[in-house]
Amino acid sequence: MSHEVLTALLLGAGTGTGCWLIASGALRRESADSGAPSPWTWCRRLGRMWGGRRVVAAVLSGVLAGAATGWPVGGLLAGLAVAVLPGVLQRDRQAAARTEKLEAVAVWAEMLRDTLSAAAGLEQAILTTAPLAPPAVRTETVALAARVEEGQPLGAALRDFADDVADPVADTVVAALVMAAERQARQLGPLLGSLAAATREQVAMRLRIDAGRARVRTSVRVITATTVGMAAGLVVLNRPYLEPFSSLEGQLVLAVIGLLFAAGFAWLMKIAQFAEEPRILAPGSVGAFPAQGKAAVR
Repeated sequence: MSHEVLTALLLGAGTGTGCWLIASGALRRESADSGAPSPWTWCRRLGRMWGGRRVVAAVLSGVLAGAATGWPVGGLLAGLAVAVLPGVLQRDRQAAARTEKLEAVAVWAEMLRDTLSAAAGLEQAILTTAPLAPPAVRTETVALAARVEEGQPLGAALRDFADDVADPVADTVVAALVMAAERQARQLGPLLGSLAAATREQVAMRLRIDAGRARVRTSVRVITATTVGMAAGLVVLNRPYLEPFSSLEGQLVLAVIGLLFAAGFAWLMKIAQFAEEPRILAPGSVGAFPAQGKAAVR
C-alpha cells in the first residue's frame, strides 16, 4: 500500500469519526432502549435543533468553501462553523427569559399574598390575580385559572402550572400553594411573602451570573472573530502561504486544527453555562408531593 493511499484512508477515517462524534454529542438520545437512530432521524433532530434555514446555509457554505479552496476538510469546517457559531455568539435570550419569568413569579406570589389577606380563598385568589399577573407568566396563570374553573383539583392544576413554568425556584412557590391546597397549610400569606423575597434574591443572583456569562461570551466573540478573520484573510490575500494544506497530509493537519479549535470553543462555552438545580415538582422527582383530593383553603 502506497503512502498516499494510507494517508487518504487515515484522513477519511479521521474525518468520518469526527463527524460521528460531533453528531453523537449534539443529538440527545430518546431513551436507552430506543435503538440506534437512523440517518434520517439524525437529520430531523439537527433540523429541529439548528433550524432548517441554518442547516441549508451550513450545507451551502460547506460546498462553496470546499469548491473555492479545494479542501474537503475546509468545506466541512466551514459548514460546521455556519451551523454552530450563530448559537454560540448570539445573546443568551433563554437566560434573560428565565430571569424575567422568575421575577414575574415573585410578583404574582405577592399578588396572591395581598389577595389572601383580604380573606379570599386560595382558588378565588388565583382566579382574581391570574389575568393581572405579569406578562412573563400571564399565559401560565390564565391557563391555571381555566383549569380551576373547569373543575380540575387545585393541587393537580398547580402541578400543571409548575410544569408550564418549569423553573426550580418557581417550584418552591408552587409547592407552598400545593401544600395549602391539599393539606390546609396555615399562614400562607406570610409564607408567600417570604418566598417572594427569596425569589427576588435568586433573581439578583442570576443577574450577577448573567453579567459574568456576558463577559465570557464577549471573549468568545473576540476570539472567534479574530480566528475567522485571520483564516479568511490568508485564504483571500495570501493563498500561497496555505498551499501545504492542499496535500492529503495538510488536510489531516487541518482536521486536527479544526478539532482543537472546536474543543477550545466548547470549553469556553462550558464556562458560560449555568447549571440549573433539579426541580422539586418535576414528574417523578423525589420532592414531588403526591396528589390528594381537593381541599378548600381559607
